[in-house]
Amino acid sequence: MSNRWKKVAEEERRGPDHPGQAGDRRRFEPDRPDAGRAVGLVAGHASKVEVEGSDFKVTREVDGGLRTVKLKGPAIITTDLRLNEPRYASLPNIMKAKKKPIDDKSAADYGVDLTPHLEVLKTSEPPGRKGGVKVKDVAELVSKLKTEAGVL
Repeated sequence: MSNRWKKVAEEERRGPDHPGQAGDRRRFEPDRPDAGRAVGLVAGHASKVEVEGSDFKVTREVDGGLRTVKLKGPAIITTDLRLNEPRYASLPNIMKAKKKPIDDKSAADYGVDLTPHLEVLKTSEPPGRKGGVKVKDVAELVSKLKTEAGVL
């Protein structure tokens, strides 16, 4: 996965790209270690993001209050739900988006090998459960647990 992120980051050097902006067609969330290896910097659970040129000022909630860090771009930032502000597209922008071509890329375009590394030898259902038994009282339950189940 990190190879794919690295290729995407190199290929599409542009400003902030998250599912709420220009990257609407990219709806996959990176695994944070893979993203860190691919792009370099990862910030998680951001409640506020400010763009300063190619750098990012990311604020997140921690136990003692708020913590702000500054990252040099490119970086991958995962966000908190409170950061989301609904975006309502206008009709002209919807029409422009319909005309915009979408690049169709395969894993091979990013140098990712999808050949399976594991072989499934066998799959089977677990055995069915046996029917339960009703007991008359606690004494019978205790005796069955001792004799039949062997748990007491």
